[in-house]
Amino acid sequence: MLQEGIGTHLAWNYVILILLHSINSSFTSPTDHALEKNEVAASKFITKLKDASEALLNFFRPVTCRYKEKHSLVPCHVGGSINATKCLENRCCPSKGSDELKCYIPLKDNLQLTFRLFLLGAVGFLILGCLPLFCCACFQRSKCVNPLRRANKKIEQIVRNKRASSEEMRSLLPN
Repeated sequence: MLQEGIGTHLAWNYVILILLHSINSSFTSPTDHALEKNEVAASKFITKLKDASEALLNFFRPVTCRYKEKHSLVPCHVGGSINATKCLENRCCPSKGSDELKCYIPLKDNLQLTFRLFLLGAVGFLILGCLPLFCCACFQRSKCVNPLRRANKKIEQIVRNKRASSEEMRSLLPN
């Protein structure tokens, strides 16, 4: 029983690490020191909120720079003839061929999206499957929820009466 708990705990840790790594590494960054000005703190919060929402959108809209012959390349909005560094800074893909566009918009990665949705669904089903077991285990031990754990009032009264009468009998006996 204990080994199953350790294995399940280890599996959950791996699932959470994989999800956090695939979403964005900004979630695992260390926290900054407390800021002195409220305006700066509010702007930082809004920036972090935008980063988190962007990471969530990127999780459900994965892109790739690998293209197949059937895909048509669309030039990047910053221009098709820039160097690879500028192309990557603008979230575009540099081309390796010399006769094609030098910088193009990344393509939608359906395989990665399928894998991510499958993983998210599997984790959801695992949580939904384990949640009732966890709740039952917690509620079974609770005296306020489980009526079988509570003492019956009639039985409790009988036990008190028996104890009282046995104590009276003991007091009547000589030591």
